[in-house]
Amino acid sequence: MIPACFSPAVQAIETIVAQRKGPVIVAVDGRCASGKSTFAELCGKFFRNCNIFHMDDFFLPPEMRIPERLEVPGGNVHYERVEREILLPLSQGKGGVYRPFDCSVVEFGSEKSFEVKPLNILEGSYTLHPVLAPYSHLKIFLTCSPALQRKRLERRSPEKLHQFETRWIPLEEAYFEACLGPKSYDLMIKTDVLEEVENHD
Repeated sequence: MIPACFSPAVQAIETIVAQRKGPVIVAVDGRCASGKSTFAELCGKFFRNCNIFHMDDFFLPPEMRIPERLEVPGGNVHYERVEREILLPLSQGKGGVYRPFDCSVVEFGSEKSFEVKPLNILEGSYTLHPVLAPYSHLKIFLTCSPALQRKRLERRSPEKLHQFETRWIPLEEAYFEACLGPKSYDLMIKTDVLEEVENHD
């Protein structure tokens, strides 16, 4: 069952998939703990024949974490690799191969291959980075109140709450302010009414 707050986004995806002849790329950006992974997972079950890619697999490797890079809004993700390994192949109607970056061990994991499918969802903060946004046929932005964001983060990873509040959220907000505006996305979904479930994004 699709929560009511997600219905407009699901309907928009249904419409564009039905209208477009080639593969559809959907970007799902938004604040941490706003439900991006939850939404993508629900879409995977609802549409079935779709790819789901996570921006969490594209954090910067240590050698790229230099001050000049990190000072640029959105520079803390490897958007060049997302473009090269995911979006370029999909935009050409092709599959591809990529290696997720595992932050827990600070190294790349095993290769993952994918085939092009009618629906391809890229979810996570920074999916609407100016380099990546032009590839998407539908752009969705998820948000929630600061109070609910904190509640979800505390529930999900209490040991990381301080890190989110002092590092990751400020980086996200700087990116939103510098790179995104009302015309940067097709839909904005507020998820404050979303029922609490485990593993919120």
